[in-house]
Amino acid sequence: MSFPPGTTRPVPTLIMKPVLKPLLSFLFLACPAMAAAGPVEDAALALLERAVPGKASHFTCEVILPEGDKDVFEIESRGGKVILRGNNAVSIGSALNWYLKYHCDSDISWCGDQVVLKEPLPAVVEKVRKVSPHTYRYTFNYCTYGYTMAFWDWKRWERELDLMALHGINTPLLAAGAEVVYRNVYRDLGLPQKEIDGFIAGPPFLPWFLMGNLDGWGGPNPESWYTRQEALQKRIMKRAMELGMKPVLPAFSGHVPGGLRQKFPDAKIAQLKRWSSFEGVNVLDPSDPLFRKIGAAFVKESTRLYGTAHLYSADTFNEVDPPTGDPAYLKNITREVYQAMADADPQAVWFMQGWLFVHSSFWNRERIDALLSGVDERQMVVLDLFSDAKPQWKRTGAYGGKPWLWCIINNWGGKQGMYGRFSEVGRTLPELIGNAEAGRLSGIGTVNEGGENNPLVYEQFHEMAWHDKPLDRDTWVEQFARARYGTDNPDALEAWKILAATLYECGDQRHGPQGNFLAMPPTLAKEGGGFVRGAIFYDSGKIREAFRLLLNAADELGDKDTYRHDIVDVGRQVMSDVAQQQLHAELREAHASKDRARFKAAVDAWLTAILDCDRLLSSHTQFQFGRYLEYPISAGATADVKIRFERNARMLISLWGGRDSSLFGYAQRQYGGLMRDYNHRAWKLYLDAAGRGMRDGEMPEKDLIRDFTETWLKERKRYPVAAEGDAVTAARMIWEKYGKQARTIAGPVAPLQIHDIE
Repeated sequence: MSFPPGTTRPVPTLIMKPVLKPLLSFLFLACPAMAAAGPVEDAALALLERAVPGKASHFTCEVILPEGDKDVFEIESRGGKVILRGNNAVSIGSALNWYLKYHCDSDISWCGDQVVLKEPLPAVVEKVRKVSPHTYRYTFNYCTYGYTMAFWDWKRWERELDLMALHGINTPLLAAGAEVVYRNVYRDLGLPQKEIDGFIAGPPFLPWFLMGNLDGWGGPNPESWYTRQEALQKRIMKRAMELGMKPVLPAFSGHVPGGLRQKFPDAKIAQLKRWSSFEGVNVLDPSDPLFRKIGAAFVKESTRLYGTAHLYSADTFNEVDPPTGDPAYLKNITREVYQAMADADPQAVWFMQGWLFVHSSFWNRERIDALLSGVDERQMVVLDLFSDAKPQWKRTGAYGGKPWLWCIINNWGGKQGMYGRFSEVGRTLPELIGNAEAGRLSGIGTVNEGGENNPLVYEQFHEMAWHDKPLDRDTWVEQFARARYGTDNPDALEAWKILAATLYECGDQRHGPQGNFLAMPPTLAKEGGGFVRGAIFYDSGKIREAFRLLLNAADELGDKDTYRHDIVDVGRQVMSDVAQQQLHAELREAHASKDRARFKAAVDAWLTAILDCDRLLSSHTQFQFGRYLEYPISAGATADVKIRFERNARMLISLWGGRDSSLFGYAQRQYGGLMRDYNHRAWKLYLDAAGRGMRDGEMPEKDLIRDFTETWLKERKRYPVAAEGDAVTAARMIWEKYGKQARTIAGPVAPLQIHDIE
């Protein structure tokens, strides 16, 4: 895509729901010449030009009425043009994406674009009309603002908003710039700047500050950061509203600075228990009159700065339990949290993340009912956060009649890994439409902790917004591969069928993808470390077969960026499997045998594998460490701030918290440059120590790698953003060294012969 600058119209302070006024729709339908005469058409045409540059003149955008309260789009050919109709710009964008995918074999995704439009454009033989059964199509987890989006600039955000519109997303959580609201509200309450600086976390740790898990970590933030984020959020909100989206904005849930006690000595402020390795935060009791004062001030300030769609998010107990299970207390909490919003915005609707019900056994049915009873059904929408694996809507009676969203968390911590639940999504969602047991199911949501991964998962999930019948997996996957590469390559089609039937059919409740032993904090424990996911749930021999088939397609597809991305990603997955099932197993067994020659060979093979994985990852820009670091470095207004932001970005994907952090390795990444300069060095340090202590049964000291990591955080080496080397060549190297010999092995594979790895 290309990304021209946005317009400069003032940000509105009040946004109507994206339903066209009947008169406007009547006039438009009666007068087709009015096309491109209104804000919806303007936004749709601008989206078209960004999505398919130079081709917008081949399309006509028309606005139609929704079907009742449901979004709708239509596609047909007329007079040599393709007509895209919808009741808002998101619907028209969805029409464009459907046309590109199903009529042009083209793909625009978070993992690369493949768009080739022939002239004349392919005709739509039979008119397409799609009505979404889902009012809300939600996206983002607070964590995404740390693991993926912490330092994004407007160019990247513009791309994201376009991707959302093309994929039918109409209800995004827009949390950029929330720290500006916090700062301003507490300034107005008279707190000194030093107190505020110690309270608000720095990027990329702001999500856990917003969720009430920690104070100040990664801060303080310079004034330039607040200025940047305020301006950025205004542009994001403006574009989202132009497209007809209904943004959800953060609201106040009681998290306050400890210094508020000095300013308001009678306030009911309690300190919660520790979260991870962080001290418990201070929380203002919702029954205290000060709670509603601060909560209303928060919404008013947010509206003044950014506007509002009357939708708000507030997490009351994210991974921490309330001080009491008394039903009256729990009911009062939600009543007061909501009332604080409503005091400033009588039309407020609270979007509540339901992760607390998944995370803690504290929440039995009685307590859940009590918590939800404090708010009227018109005032709350509940996100059933992990519906595909650990749905809570059944045990809660569909949340007592409140509207709720069926959501997936397909990524945790931003870790790369191919993983999903295709059939669960493709079958369950249509089955729930109109199902009385599902109560007021009102939409769907992707609430991933990290983004830019697993294109198959997100293409399927977002397309489900327009389906009311179950999907046939093989049929859908064939078209996915056809659009991804623009052709019917039989090897590529078969490869994706295999991947869909294995990696994308996870049948257990694990939290996210497998994780890569090569990228985890060093350990010789069988189960690994750094939040890898234990036993592999799929037949890794079949993944190797899919990799071989994809490589067979290289002569035809090798010049396509989507193919190069995928061959690197599948090769990375093969390396991950080999590392866990074979190389790490040999490391453990060689160490236990105390055979120094055998252990040395195993160590050499392991360290070589890390460097080979680095070479593969470096061959595509989306897997480059330089791309990851480019955003924090660019976001810093001064040299000192650039250094601080880069350190924070490095911290997140390694130690996460302090030296004794329990989250060490949670956000592990597989990046070109990172594997070579961090993982390889860390593993060598650890394995050298393990070798020295092997005779006496002594393992490396616990702090060895944490100490090394603290030193690495201070490094400032610059890394390439663009790809280095050829992805196909690198992938073929991986196949020859790690995949070829196991290509016919089904199920758990035998230990790799170390001498076969050069």
